Amino acid sequence: MPTITYCHPNGSRDVVDVVPGTTVMRGAVMNGIDGIVGECGGQAMCATCHVYVHSEFLDELPEPNDDEEEMLEETAAPRDEERSRLGCQLKMGSRIPAIVVDVPETQVAS
Repeated sequence: MPTITYCHPNGSRDVVDVVPGTTVMRGAVMNGIDGIVGECGGQAMCATCHVYVHSEFLDELPEPNDDEEEMLEETAAPRDEERSRLGCQLKMGSRIPAIVVDVPETQVAS
């Protein structure tokens, strides 16, 4: 079963097991993980599931499509050109059996 580790700004971690096909955003929302809003429900239209992927997992991920790239320009927390991704676009499964992500300080611009 795929595993997602969410690292929070305060240093705490949440580790959840998800069924294959679950996205990083959906795994957070379904398990009550703080800091992932997922306002648009996974349509790459809000950027409230912004995460920073730990570098050791980057080579396993598909490249962001144009919609994701556009939304990454709108994140509330600063974008990291290499590590920022939308959690709704990261689907867990055989290609990505485990991932560790940092949750930004904020997902909504004030």
